[in-house]
Amino acid sequence: MVDQRQVEDARRRVAEIEGFYTHLAAYVGVNLLLTALNAYAGGEWWVQWVWLGWGIGVIAHAMAVFASKPQFVVNWERRKFRELVRR
Repeated sequence: MVDQRQVEDARRRVAEIEGFYTHLAAYVGVNLLLTALNAYAGGEWWVQWVWLGWGIGVIAHAMAVFASKPQFVVNWERRKFRELVRR
């Protein structure tokens, strides 16, 4: 049987993943438009800096959502959760 905590954890996890994919879609869509604008306007090529800067943010977001946490962070979260529940 699934308890309420598991349901809440699953909902939170789905929201985190959905947030990442929304961020990724915005990144691709906006950067495609900016690339087209930069190509149409001509002149100096500046759009690669937007791709790079925002890309670093997307990679950091992906790592936060999909990479496993170090064990000391997991232990701290458990201790903090227990502490807050006891109040």
